[in-house]
Amino acid sequence: MRDKFMSASEAVALVPDEATIAITGGGGGLCEAMLLQEAIETRFLDTGHPRNMTLVHALGIGNRKGTGVGRFAHEGMVRKVIGGHWVWSPKMQEMAAKNEIEAHVLPGGVAMQLMREIAAGRPGLITHVGLGTFIDPRVDGGRMNEAAKDPLCEVMQINGREYLRYLPFPIHACLLKGSISDDEGNISLDEEPANVDTYAIAAAVHNSGGKVIFQVRKRVPAGALAARQVRVPAAIVDAIVVDGNQTQGYEIAYDPSISGQSRTELPPPADPGFSPRRIVANRARQELVDGAIINFGYGIPDEIATIVAARGDTGRYYQTIEHGTYGGRLLTGTLFGYAQNATCMIDGPSQFDFYSGGGLDIAFLGFGQVDAAGNVNASKLGGLPVGPGGFIDIAQNARKVVFVGTFDAKGAQMETGHGTLTIQRHGEIQKFVPHVDQITFSGAQALKQGQEVLYVTERAVFRLSEKGPSLVEIAPGVDPDRDVIDRMGFVPDVQLTGAMDSGCFCQ
Repeated sequence: MRDKFMSASEAVALVPDEATIAITGGGGGLCEAMLLQEAIETRFLDTGHPRNMTLVHALGIGNRKGTGVGRFAHEGMVRKVIGGHWVWSPKMQEMAAKNEIEAHVLPGGVAMQLMREIAAGRPGLITHVGLGTFIDPRVDGGRMNEAAKDPLCEVMQINGREYLRYLPFPIHACLLKGSISDDEGNISLDEEPANVDTYAIAAAVHNSGGKVIFQVRKRVPAGALAARQVRVPAAIVDAIVVDGNQTQGYEIAYDPSISGQSRTELPPPADPGFSPRRIVANRARQELVDGAIINFGYGIPDEIATIVAARGDTGRYYQTIEHGTYGGRLLTGTLFGYAQNATCMIDGPSQFDFYSGGGLDIAFLGFGQVDAAGNVNASKLGGLPVGPGGFIDIAQNARKVVFVGTFDAKGAQMETGHGTLTIQRHGEIQKFVPHVDQITFSGAQALKQGQEVLYVTERAVFRLSEKGPSLVEIAPGVDPDRDVIDRMGFVPDVQLTGAMDSGCFCQ
C-alpha cells in the first residue's frame, strides 16, 4: 500500500481549482482541521490556487478572527458557499452581503444527511425539513443574496404529501480532523469532542472520486487501533497529516472528559449573574418535564442548561446536542457543542435522523424576530447571513418548541430581582414585527404539524394559536398595553391566563 502520510502543504496541493470542498466542525474549534485549513489558505495566498471553489459546511466553523470558514474568505478562492451557519466568519458574511460570492444555506442536519445520500449514490435527500421556511424553493430556496442562482432543492409529492428533495452534487475534496491514524491510514476519533459528519463527508468525497484528507495528532503502528476505535477506514482515506500540536479546540488542549474517554468530578457551573436573560431562562425552564428528551440551542437556551446543571437536575432529562452528543454538562458561549461527561456520542447524521422523526420532546431555541403569523427569524439579521445551523431541523420536528429571547434589543433598561419587573427604557430594536426578514421557522407549518410553540421573553409569554402568537402571561409589574402590546409591530391575540411566576424575577 502507498504511504498516505505527507506534509500539510503536500496534502492541500491535492485540491484542484474549481473543486467542491467540504469541511466539518461545530464552533470553538470543535472537530476543526485547523492545520489543513491554514495550509490551504497559505497555498492560495502564495500561488492563487486552488481558486473558484465551492465550500460546503453544515455548522458554524471559526472564531470570528479569520479561522475556520474565514480561511476561505479571499477574493477568487471560493465562488460559492453552501453553509449551515455563517456567524463565525464576519469576512465571509461581508462577501455574501456584497454579492462577491454565491451565498446559499442548507439546514445543518440536511447538509449532514445529504452527505450520506451523496455517498450512497441516491437521488438526494427527501425530507419534510425546510417546508415553509426560507429554504423552501417557493420562498427563497436557501439563497442568501442576489448572486445565488442555483437551486438546492425542489418540491415533490409522495402519496399526496409534500416533501423537499435536496439535490445531490459531487464533492471533490474534504479537509477533516481525526485523533489517531495507524500506519495503514485507519482513523480514530477517540479524542474528539464529537463525531459530527466526519464519516459521511469522507464517504461522499471518496465515492465522488475526490480526495479525502485528514489531519491527526498521532500516528501509531498498524494493528494498534482496535476495530471499534476506527471510525473512518483506510480504504477511503487519501492523505494524512500528523500535527503533534493538535488540540481539541481553540481553548481546550485536551480533556478526556470532553471526548468521552473518562469522567471527572465537575465543580458547580459559574453563575452568569442575574439579568433579563436569566428571567427568560428561569421561565423557560418551567416547561421541562421529567424524562423529556431535550435540545438546547445557542445563546439564552444554554443559560437554561446552566441553571439545570447548577440545580443538580441534569439527571432528570435526556440532554442532546445536534453534533451527536447525549448527556453530560453542556459547555456554553464559544464552546457551544462541547459537553463534559457525555453519556453517548453518535454521528451527526444519525442524530438528525432522530430529530427529523420527532424524537425530541422539547427544544429551547433563540429568536431574532417573531411576526404576526408566528414565524421566527434566526438566520438573517441586520442584512447579514447568519444561517440556521441545526435550528430548522430541530424547530420543525420537536413536539414542543420554546423560543426564548429578550422582548426587544439595544438599550433596554429595567429594574428587577425582587419578584417584579419595571421597564425603565425600551430597546431601540423591535423584535416582534409585522413580517420577519426571513422565515427560519414557519408558524403555519407548526400548526399543520400540531406542534406546541411558546415564545418566552422577560416581560411576556406568547403561545402560537391559529391567530398567531397569543399573549398568555405578563410579567408582574409590567403594563400589558404600555410595555408589551404598544411596543409590538402587530396587535397580538390576548388570552391572558395570569402573571409569570414571580420566582423568575428573584435573584
